[in-house]
Amino acid sequence: MGKKYFNGLKTMGLFVVMWMVLLGIGTFVAGGQYLWLFAGFGLIGTFYGYWNSANLAIRAMHARPVTEVEQPAMYRIVRELSREANQPMPALYVSPTDAPNAFATGRNPKNSAVCCTTGILQLLDERELRGVLGHELQHVYNRDILIGAVAAAFAGIITAIAQMLFWFGGGGNGRDNPLGPIGALAMLFLAPIAASLIRLAISRTREYDADEDGATLTGDPLALASALRKLEQGTKARPLPQDPQLENVSHMFIANPFRGEGLAKLFSTHPPMAERIARLEGMARDNR
Repeated sequence: MGKKYFNGLKTMGLFVVMWMVLLGIGTFVAGGQYLWLFAGFGLIGTFYGYWNSANLAIRAMHARPVTEVEQPAMYRIVRELSREANQPMPALYVSPTDAPNAFATGRNPKNSAVCCTTGILQLLDERELRGVLGHELQHVYNRDILIGAVAAAFAGIITAIAQMLFWFGGGGNGRDNPLGPIGALAMLFLAPIAASLIRLAISRTREYDADEDGATLTGDPLALASALRKLEQGTKARPLPQDPQLENVSHMFIANPFRGEGLAKLFSTHPPMAERIARLEGMARDNR
């Protein structure tokens, strides 16, 4: 296939949009008197997302580190793929949940972790697991985890600010309140949507690239396609609960961990599974 998605340029553009949304809110509120405060929120969110990117999903999934004795297949696969990519070995975790899924986390390859749920370890054979772990390692190598964590932090900040402005009236009443009831309602609904679209755009394009790069690393795109097909059914049968803590890290998972229906599908951080499988199958045909 070999198609590139210019994600470096897209990421820069998306971060510019995030800052524009955040500073735009700051300019709109009280005539820009508190612009410095909103810039401070952005800086704190960026730093927090960067420094804690290795811990958010691990804590949310109650995952624990595992030894090679406990998970020999995981260790063997990840060690081989890390050596093939000339990258350091990440820490390995297992989350005690029947919902089949996997994710990688960490701000860089030296400070990274890969986690599988007990559900995915039971669902996939070793060849399919290798495809999934190759995908997750590529998220680490491409710095996708850091970008997703910072985007999620921005989304949370923008949403929180919008809600605060709605409930507290934007810093004044009457003529001193530049929002007014209509402006406050617009801020409450539009700002979180803008934040969610930013995170969605980052996550969807990077899933395609991790599929392609992971399949290149393993040399077996059909193994990942087979795994995704099983995960599509498995996550529908055993989804994770719609917990806010899990929703904040859902973009990190290889498959949408929730039972998305209706509008939930539209705003999913994951591209359609059928499209991902078709791309991988096309990649396998091209490699023959």
